[in-house]
Amino acid sequence: MSLQYLSGFGNHFSTEAKPGALPSGQNSPQRSPLGLYAEQHNGTAFTAPRPENFRSWVYRIRPSVTHGSFDKKISHSAFDSEAQAPHVTPKQFRWNALQFEAGKTFLDSLVFIAGNGNAAAMHGCAHYMYAATKENSNEYFYSADGEWVILPVEGRLRLKTEMGILEIAPNEIAVLPRGLRFATELPDAKSRGYICENFGSPFKLPDLGPIGSNGLANPRDFLAPVAAFEEKNGSFLLKAKFMGSLWQADIDHSPLDVVAWHGNLYPYKYNLKNFNTINTVSFDHPDPSIFTVLTSPSSKPGTAHIDFVIFPPRWMVAEHTFRPPYFHRNYMSEYMGLIEGAYDAKEEGFAPGGASLHNCMSGHGPDAATFAKASEAKLEPQYLKNTMAFMFESQLPIFPSKASVSGALNQKDYVECWSDLDAKFGKA
Repeated sequence: MSLQYLSGFGNHFSTEAKPGALPSGQNSPQRSPLGLYAEQHNGTAFTAPRPENFRSWVYRIRPSVTHGSFDKKISHSAFDSEAQAPHVTPKQFRWNALQFEAGKTFLDSLVFIAGNGNAAAMHGCAHYMYAATKENSNEYFYSADGEWVILPVEGRLRLKTEMGILEIAPNEIAVLPRGLRFATELPDAKSRGYICENFGSPFKLPDLGPIGSNGLANPRDFLAPVAAFEEKNGSFLLKAKFMGSLWQADIDHSPLDVVAWHGNLYPYKYNLKNFNTINTVSFDHPDPSIFTVLTSPSSKPGTAHIDFVIFPPRWMVAEHTFRPPYFHRNYMSEYMGLIEGAYDAKEEGFAPGGASLHNCMSGHGPDAATFAKASEAKLEPQYLKNTMAFMFESQLPIFPSKASVSGALNQKDYVECWSDLDAKFGKA
């Protein structure tokens, strides 16, 4: 089956998998077409300003309330209180990629790395890695805690959602609204990557300001799925993440039974290689804010709850300039990952699938080898190819979990990469 998509970010879309499934003239007529149930899915408060008000009407075979009781709390290492317990320190961290293990479904494979804030207060985020090797056609999942951003590093991931099907490959992302039910398939038999769960305001495109009307991520390159539905009965499980814990209910049908929908709240995907990079053509290294794909605004103007930033292939032409990222201490805390290739500030030790964390005011920057190389490099036009790094910046400190600090993925000698940065004052 070929996948079909609707193009545009923030648009109001209408789509139906069967002709006549969408009602005409009003959202919830006394009797919906084709015997369907009308239901509204809200992503914001009813009274949110119109530009930030997200909701969609779905027309489904059964309403979403038709399932068993969520009486069973499930143990999951990524969601229990011990896994989420913060390890509070200004130390810099770096982790290796999560390895594949046989028999791990997408949900089973999740490992909690770091996070901040509070899902109940609707601010903050959680960062996970996943490495799935098994499909489970009897399991469906949703998070009531936040919006999910999924970034594969190896292997495609097919997301069967209530509102249609998204398939993402490395260098693509999918964004799933809070509360959206979905199941996963593995077209390449396995897939691994990253997940950011956003407890705060939904991601949006950043304002362009002096950049003008063009640049960065183009709204037309964001794709939403056309309506698709499953009509099947049987014995299934519906799992829900709620206030940091995982719950389970029985359900006797597929919850992916939306035949038609319209609105501006929906899952979407984006190919990171469509990003229009802005860069300096004179001197100095520009701030990473010019690489922002999506932002979740905070209540403080000009400060993001979360910024999603990428460092894609690009030309480097700055003159009289140290071209890799400069040494810095930030107001914002940085959680980074690498999708492919190498990152220009860390050519060794930071591999695709790995992650790093540099918290508020913790110094960081290029390692000693990168500094030495860049300080002597011939400053001619250079194209950085075969690279795609990303960063989630947050106004809140991001705390690694005790489990991720003590686990095998943690590179406990990470800070040694700066140990050879000796004093050069007076030696030039």
